[in-house]
Amino acid sequence: MQRCINPSTELSTIYRKIDWRLLPFLLLCYVVAYLDRVNVGFAKLQMQSDLSLSDAAYGLGAGLFFVGYALFETPSNLLLPKIGARRTLSRVMILWGITSACMVFVESERSFYVLRFLLGVFEAGFAPGMIFYLTYWYGRERLGRVMAIVMLAGPLGGIFGAPLSAWIMTAFAGFHGLAGWQWMFFLEALPAVVLGLIALKVLSDKPSVAPWLSVREKQVLNAHIGEGQGAHHSFVQVLKDPRVYLMAAGYFCLICGIYTMSFWLPSILKDAGVQGVMQIGLYSAIPYVGAMAGMLVFGRTSDYFFERRWHTAVPALIAAICLMGSVIYKNEFVFALTFLTLATTMMWVAYTVFWAIPSQYFKGDTAAGGIAVINTIGLTGGFLSPTVIGYTKSITGNSDSGLLVMAAILILGSLILAANKPQRVQQKVCITQPV
Repeated sequence: MQRCINPSTELSTIYRKIDWRLLPFLLLCYVVAYLDRVNVGFAKLQMQSDLSLSDAAYGLGAGLFFVGYALFETPSNLLLPKIGARRTLSRVMILWGITSACMVFVESERSFYVLRFLLGVFEAGFAPGMIFYLTYWYGRERLGRVMAIVMLAGPLGGIFGAPLSAWIMTAFAGFHGLAGWQWMFFLEALPAVVLGLIALKVLSDKPSVAPWLSVREKQVLNAHIGEGQGAHHSFVQVLKDPRVYLMAAGYFCLICGIYTMSFWLPSILKDAGVQGVMQIGLYSAIPYVGAMAGMLVFGRTSDYFFERRWHTAVPALIAAICLMGSVIYKNEFVFALTFLTLATTMMWVAYTVFWAIPSQYFKGDTAAGGIAVINTIGLTGGFLSPTVIGYTKSITGNSDSGLLVMAAILILGSLILAANKPQRVQQKVCITQPV
């Protein structure tokens, strides 16, 4: 006979086990990834003068990361099901850690550009690979909460990364003849290599091969996740679906806003009158505290109502309004910081819930390619936003025009996300079990 399992009993027990096994480790890995990706924003405070980089050159170098990332992301994710998530994520972390450490040797615009590009190449596939990996373990109705936990890496990178980067740059300046920013790149790169080695031990490719799950637990989990998958059966079908590109366009707009804050927030605060690297680092952490709270709340409400569309579109619109507010009140520091905090919070809220949407369309291993396509297109926003801010600041002497452009892009993103109407599917978990 068939017997339905109450998700609140046996399944919840299994998921608690999975949560504690996977989520803390993946969160830590993503914190390190995010920090190695954006610490160039703090390095700018010292590196720019040491290397005689213009704002435009810095913006281009910061953005080149995403060019390398975009070019190699889809191939990396398409290979993941064949190679296995464990070895893929391990390889990615080790290679990007080594590359980030090599930033110590940057001495010109050219070497800066090359290493930023290579960092993107070697980190390509980590975030979409991790997102795809989680679809092996979690049903669709849990992904909002799960993504919120893992995506806390971004705000945590901002909260702890900002003061940490500032402290390293201050405390190690001149040590063994190296500048503070060189030590920052080197020391913050080491954890990626270590975690890459640990991943080989901690991670299992799929629930079916996890030695820490019983046969019974694997059976229940497989029955649960096997329900309610997306419509696509091949990567070609994914590429032909216009909704994929609609999602990618909306994601592009979110990324423009997020990386505007990631790369330029320290400089925006400096322009607002904040003095000293440590002080800038502490103030830079404040917006990310708000982001963490917002992500956890909206992730849970999104799962509770099984609603993704308005949980992304509305926060994107609020972020745009607040970004404009930060420009209007730029000479009143408290108001400017408040608006920047609200804008950052809403950007990350929309970003978090967004990644619960693709699982509604993709089935099985095709999800790897689908997620990679969306992320590849979207991450070009990571190239556009720092470049636009850099050039407008070089021309106008401030970042106001660039921030207003980003606000307009976020409004466009809100409209695109609102236009996306995924089907709502109810899940029922059943397994064959003698009674």
